[in-house]
Amino acid sequence: MPLLAVRAQPTVCRRIRVRGQVQGVGFRPFVYRLAQELNLAGWVRNDGEGVDIEARGAARAVEALIARLETEAPPLASVTAVEVRDAPPGNARGFEIKASLRGAANTSVTPDSATCPDCLAELFDPANRRWRHAFINCTHCGPRYTLTRKLPYDRPHTSMAAFEMCPACRSEYDDPADRRFHAQPNACPECGPRLALRDGAGDPIVEILARLLRGEIVAVKGLGGYHLACDATNAEAVARLRERKNREEKPFAVMFANSVSVAPYAEVGDAERTLLESRERPVVLLAKRDGCDAALPGIAPGLRELGAMLPCTPIQFLLFHEAAGRPSGTGWLAVPQKLVLVMTSANPGGEPIVRDDDEAQARLAGIADAYLAHDRAIVTRVDDSVVRARQFVRRARGYTPQAIKLAKSGPPVLATGGFLKNTICLTRGDEAFLSQHIGDLDNAPTCRALEETAQRMMDLLEIEPEVVAHDLHPDFHSTRFAADFARGRGLKSIAVQHHHAHIAAVAAEHGATEPLLGLALDGVGMGTDRGAWGGELLRADDERFTRLGHLRELQLPGGDKAAREPWRMAAAALFALGRGAEIRARFPRQRAAGAVAMMLGGNAHTPPTSSCGRWFDAAAGLAGVRELAAFEGQAAMLYESQSARHGEVEPMQDGFVLEEDGTLDLLPLLGRLADERDAGLAAALFHATLAEALAAWAARAGRERGIARVALGGGCFLNRILGAGVRRRLEAEGFEVLEARLAPPNDGGLSLGQAWIAMNA
Repeated sequence: MPLLAVRAQPTVCRRIRVRGQVQGVGFRPFVYRLAQELNLAGWVRNDGEGVDIEARGAARAVEALIARLETEAPPLASVTAVEVRDAPPGNARGFEIKASLRGAANTSVTPDSATCPDCLAELFDPANRRWRHAFINCTHCGPRYTLTRKLPYDRPHTSMAAFEMCPACRSEYDDPADRRFHAQPNACPECGPRLALRDGAGDPIVEILARLLRGEIVAVKGLGGYHLACDATNAEAVARLRERKNREEKPFAVMFANSVSVAPYAEVGDAERTLLESRERPVVLLAKRDGCDAALPGIAPGLRELGAMLPCTPIQFLLFHEAAGRPSGTGWLAVPQKLVLVMTSANPGGEPIVRDDDEAQARLAGIADAYLAHDRAIVTRVDDSVVRARQFVRRARGYTPQAIKLAKSGPPVLATGGFLKNTICLTRGDEAFLSQHIGDLDNAPTCRALEETAQRMMDLLEIEPEVVAHDLHPDFHSTRFAADFARGRGLKSIAVQHHHAHIAAVAAEHGATEPLLGLALDGVGMGTDRGAWGGELLRADDERFTRLGHLRELQLPGGDKAAREPWRMAAAALFALGRGAEIRARFPRQRAAGAVAMMLGGNAHTPPTSSCGRWFDAAAGLAGVRELAAFEGQAAMLYESQSARHGEVEPMQDGFVLEEDGTLDLLPLLGRLADERDAGLAAALFHATLAEALAAWAARAGRERGIARVALGGGCFLNRILGAGVRRRLEAEGFEVLEARLAPPNDGGLSLGQAWIAMNA
């Protein structure tokens, strides 16, 4: 044997710091097993920075360990950095997992994750001790963010601290070879938690399923709060849920046992299936198939899309398992199942989702017929996330509080978002932590939830803000909270214009630090002139922006009321077209039609707005799509659905005018639509011409200013036809188009943009 082959490799000792989402994901046992395999000595532990490792052994083996830390990390881990330095050799012979070290937190908290395949196999195995155990989990799945009180992520710092592990669970927890080695929420039927059926007896799963099938409405405790559930195929039950929840027409999300069960109702492409079956388990918006509305009456009336989701928690899986006849094994999860459940957040009247059991009894009284509860506390309330294949509509469970990496570091910032779809954002170095969806700040409980979320995230992530950012509007609760917070601590406070924040949010997630153009299209935001902006072309450069242009302003007859009554915007369009005399005749069911015509003629109580959302309302109102909106954006959503059903058309020739002062005037288009009797054609023509106009508008500004990058922001870009149309046209002109991918383009992403601007100010 050659001499080199038997020469001993040099022994080295390395100290390794692993940063990122590395706690609560089985990272320490993963390191332990790697060290055993590579015959290394040393230790691993959690601390406030992430995972700390000392590895001693043959140089080649230590290098192999370091390389595999990232490439073979556990499924829920997200490694952002591996830092290595030499260390003095210790005298340990083996490798051990040390107790966690306390210290300032500089690591991430893991989002909640759906039950993994290994746990499902045990859940449905009658011979397994966790058969039908509603709290089964392991290091690869289960609750994290919603039960963690503080870091490091150890059981005493979670709501599982109330449950002492039985000997069998403790043995798994202590066994490095076990899948549940150091799994903090580890549990079984012996040690709890336990399901509880309020006001009932017997097996909770059996009883609740029976009540659902009888048409009752049931409150079911989930990961981040309660859901209200009912049989989605039972029109009477769905209607009763709408009536009790005071949710007239807003679509419900529905839960299926698996993706093959969704297929008869909606189109499930590869991207959609991947999302549905992902560990995040969001509500996924899918194109409906013919017959969907008849099979699921009242779920999403008039809309082209259906919000579908798959079970996320063991409780949800068990309901479908019971409906399937309690089969053994997991084979039943691969075949279609009949049960379809409405699964909507339990939040009466737009308030925050119900979290606690007593709170459920109090706030859901008169809505729920039964309650499926349990004795594990939910520390943080989190709604379901809602996504399209490439876009967040709402970012919450499964994704928060995962950090969004920024292009540069800055001082720690607290940004408090806007009025609608509120979120908050905290920054630490080059990371932005966007909170879960909090809601519309039009009621006291949601305002309190904003303050609670901000404090909880600051505590959990141990971030002390040095700067506070908020919307320019002084009357939002988020603005007043930010001002009080900053004043009380003597911090710098920055007011950010709403549409600048929309564009900055897109720039932040794409790491765009150079000047860019921004198309910001939404409902309304206060402008720097205190006007009602909403259809803006901006030049954005970190903390500065210039308003290059806006949509031609329309009058808002009746002020904010016009945003809830699209016929008023149609009336404003007719008036702008010189056809005000038609208003009474075109809207005979509206008793205020005459008064609105007079308002417009007298220019009284008709403030101007450049809002793109109101242009959508005007077009939809002219087409008779919807005279009164039952929820925000309904007319625009219905109009998009009509356009999709009609199919693509060529843009209207001469449908818009680009004024020299930067104004984009779409009145010629509305003039054409006012006489169009085919509502589908009108919708398609509006979308195509608007996309053409917006692209031409941005392209002209880009060429004039030598900027080849355009960011698309604002809630109007949730409209898939509009977004795709603008992107395709701009890219054809040679522009790079940036879109919101890690945060919603609507007001749910505002706080990220505010934070980015404040970091750069």
